[in-house]
Amino acid sequence: MKTKPDLSTSKLWYLSFGFLGVQIAFGLQSANLSRIFSTLGADPTKLGYFWMLPPLMGMIVQPLVGLFSDKTWNRFGRRIPYLFVGTAVAVLVMAFLPNSGNLGLSIAAAMIFGAIMFMLLDTSINMAMQPFKMMVGDMVNEKQKTRAYSIQSFLCNAGGFIAYLLPFFLTAVGVANTAADGVVPDSVKWSFYGGAAVMAICVVVTVMKIKEYTPQQMSEFRENVAQTDTQSKGFDKSKAVKIFMQVALVQFFCWVAFQCMYVYSHNAISEVAFGVDTLVENFKDIQKVEYQAAGNWNGILLAVMSAASILWAMALPKFKNIKVAYALSLVVGAIGFLIMPYFTNKWALFIPYFMAGFAWAAMLALPFTIVTNAFEGSKRMGTVLGLFNCSICIPQIVLGAVGGSMLKHWFENHNASMIVFAGGVLLVGALAVFFISEKRKAVKNA
Repeated sequence: MKTKPDLSTSKLWYLSFGFLGVQIAFGLQSANLSRIFSTLGADPTKLGYFWMLPPLMGMIVQPLVGLFSDKTWNRFGRRIPYLFVGTAVAVLVMAFLPNSGNLGLSIAAAMIFGAIMFMLLDTSINMAMQPFKMMVGDMVNEKQKTRAYSIQSFLCNAGGFIAYLLPFFLTAVGVANTAADGVVPDSVKWSFYGGAAVMAICVVVTVMKIKEYTPQQMSEFRENVAQTDTQSKGFDKSKAVKIFMQVALVQFFCWVAFQCMYVYSHNAISEVAFGVDTLVENFKDIQKVEYQAAGNWNGILLAVMSAASILWAMALPKFKNIKVAYALSLVVGAIGFLIMPYFTNKWALFIPYFMAGFAWAAMLALPFTIVTNAFEGSKRMGTVLGLFNCSICIPQIVLGAVGGSMLKHWFENHNASMIVFAGGVLLVGALAVFFISEKRKAVKNA
């Protein structure tokens, strides 16, 4: 019987190296989109609506990428053709998005153009991102899977770390961090240009170094799983679906919390540490130096979160119980969100954001480990992971739909209160972890 072989350390890294570039693009998007739309003139209480567009597209695109890539095989491979397309579109869109405000358009037209570019960027990034998760599911055996996803988590956070620091670094070397009314600063524009170039290079490295298994090899691996499974003739579909739904519930709470952070953290930091009044009626001078400086500092804090996540990702495979590792990580992150508004010194904010990195590391690795282990032996791993992406998209849509009303009516336009709300939601997610029917206690490593 033929089983998936252990992969060398270098191959595990090359398998996900392109993920570094993809995450630089994702990090630039996550850290700067609220800043870009606020600069264009968006009402702060309406920012959540702009963030609804990408997950709406993701719920359509990701399952289709999984479905079609399960049936694809050509000289480029199975998942790699979709990686090519996603990367090409993302690189192109990253050149246009930050220029939404200097194309001679009206404020409304600039925001519509920016929203379309944002939708295309997030869709293409996810189209490029999903093949990496699918290739781990295809090519890595169960023993090495947690390690492989931990490497992805490391590269994800390394990419985010670079992306979050880029505007701050460029400002430090003299690139302008302010611009005319309605125009995005050059520090942000050049960050996007550089991120697009690095993304293209990293993806090319993975494509050159990795050869996907053929359909014949994949069939032999699935036959082996069916013959060696002691509980059923192949994998237990009903149990796998149950685990899928249980992990998706945890994902819902986690992604509502982190979407709160991505949408509202810039304004929250502006309020608590930079003295910017973000009430709608007073939020006129969006180009003020303090607000743009807060945008750069938001990137620094997200880089701190990524650094913590990198460190914690290396510790996760050492845990003997995967659910304990998952829940503990979410609790630490939740505490970070809950205490964030009480740190009015910009340097002290390192503490809550460092704590948030623990949750982020777990969210990037453990859900995919649990789900792909549950569906090991399935012919539709790509479809499964495409559908699993909905557990990320749905909470983003929900937060986008109700977040603005919550900010206005529950929290009186106090953005930092949205971060506290995120902490409470993340605690609920930690409790939900213990309802997952995962029987493998060890977080396996190799």
